[in-house]
Amino acid sequence: MKSNVVKRLLKYIGKHRRFVLGALLCAVFSNILMIAGPFIIGKGVDNIVGKGRVDFKQILNIVVIIIILYLVSAVFQWSLQVLTSKLANRTVEGLRNDVFTHVTQMPLEYYDRNAHGDIMARLTSDMEYISEGIFQSVTQFVTGIISIVGSLVFMFILNPFITLVVIVMTPITFFIASFITKRSSSLFKEQSRLNGELNGFVEEMVGNQKVVKAFNYEDRAREKFEEINGRLYKAGRWAQFYSSLVNPSTRLVNNITYVLLGLTGGIAAIAGRLSVGYISSFLTYSTYFSQPINNITSVTTQLQTAAASAQRVFAVLDSEPEKPEAQGLVEFTSSEGKVSFDRVDFSYNPETRLIKDFSLNVKPGTRIAIVGPTGAGKTTLVNLLMRFYEVDSGNIYIDDINSREMTKDSLRKSFGMVLQETWLFSGTIRENIAYGKPDATDEEIIAAAKSSNAHSFIKRLPAGYNTMVAEGGGNLSQGQRQLLTIARVMLIIPPMLILDEATSSVDTRTEIKIQNAFNKLMEGRTSFIIAHRLSTIREADLILVLNNGQIVEQGNHEQLLEKGGFYSKLYYSQYENED
Repeated sequence: MKSNVVKRLLKYIGKHRRFVLGALLCAVFSNILMIAGPFIIGKGVDNIVGKGRVDFKQILNIVVIIIILYLVSAVFQWSLQVLTSKLANRTVEGLRNDVFTHVTQMPLEYYDRNAHGDIMARLTSDMEYISEGIFQSVTQFVTGIISIVGSLVFMFILNPFITLVVIVMTPITFFIASFITKRSSSLFKEQSRLNGELNGFVEEMVGNQKVVKAFNYEDRAREKFEEINGRLYKAGRWAQFYSSLVNPSTRLVNNITYVLLGLTGGIAAIAGRLSVGYISSFLTYSTYFSQPINNITSVTTQLQTAAASAQRVFAVLDSEPEKPEAQGLVEFTSSEGKVSFDRVDFSYNPETRLIKDFSLNVKPGTRIAIVGPTGAGKTTLVNLLMRFYEVDSGNIYIDDINSREMTKDSLRKSFGMVLQETWLFSGTIRENIAYGKPDATDEEIIAAAKSSNAHSFIKRLPAGYNTMVAEGGGNLSQGQRQLLTIARVMLIIPPMLILDEATSSVDTRTEIKIQNAFNKLMEGRTSFIIAHRLSTIREADLILVLNNGQIVEQGNHEQLLEKGGFYSKLYYSQYENED
């Protein structure tokens, strides 16, 4: 699994070859210049120790060469940091774009199954962890490999026998690092998962503070947060504990190696096989050899976190998106408004059938009201009509054309939806109303606002139609937000309408005005009205009473009241509740 994640990540990195190539060249030149330094210094030391008279001119030349080497190496090292940073940021930019694009193509059921905060975490914090992991991988792994190989080459040149001491001790270092890393890897995965769970919970609590406070849920929310946070702390603590063992353990082995090199180097010097200057070079090279290993093990935490985050991000990309539409589908440009449900079956859960053998024929221009208790399947019918979900069996026809033979875009453009849940984005009032028609003129926008009775309150705002709407419409009342969403639909004037509790959040007086506007808008248009407040659907041509996914009654308001059946009980019960 981890190797597959690395391969996929490398494909994204490979899209920025110039940064990869530039970083590699800088790493090579920087390390070669650094590695050449100790060899030249060793010669300088031998020049001092091995001769009775010190040649200061030659020493000065060596010092100048060393300074130039290290200065040029520093420039390449700085360039490496800059190029690697750009590489990491560009890679994550491309990955984030792909993930967001993929998320927008996911069916609605994906959002029903997954916490929104967790999805957001994968697009934000997990991406940052990946960026940091890429940066550390290039700056530590690549430069480390070059430093290790270069140091080994120079040590072999100086004394192959002493170099064997380093080679023998090195596998011990890698064995310790691998042993500990395997045990901490699962903990880092759990840490990433819990981080997503915590983000999801925080997003729910922060986004619904009014409900939290209204139900005095603060203490329970805090207890729940502390419980999740406690599990996150426990997973993070043990992950950090195991990963923190790597660096001290490898440093201990490297220090033992350093001592052994000093002893064997001293013996070689006594035997005349190695000069004092080259002993100092050898010891420096052993540091150059061990330091990258220490650096790599010291960033193990970031790398494992990045790997766990990458696995979570690619899990999103591996989720099944909406199936691409087949070629040759009908581009639905206009509609008479004829709608038919033909023996439709549907369920969210295969074990529980919600809609069963449902059939309905709607004539053009008819106002259909759909009522029933909670869970009866009212909103589900709308979801199927808009193809937010696909039917399990049966067919839905628009103007005698199977809806599955139409493109989804053209089908959905034929409907205007006003939902109970108001959604506004950060932008001006004007931009929010023109969401479905960006090229609308000011006159059209104002006319739509007047039709929805939103114009009067908009004019009272500080900047009128240019007033900025806070995220989610937080600076507007619920009723004002609802009026804007109604104006949004009135602007596009679609052939068919879906009103899902569209006036549930406004006062009675405003509701009457909106209802009059809707009556004007619905003239000659097929309209589906979902309502719990049955007083709002008296003018409907046909009222469908649903229960357990089936039509139990149908007729107009007067007919259903005369029957004294299910609808009548629903209608009169709401007035009993009001009393």
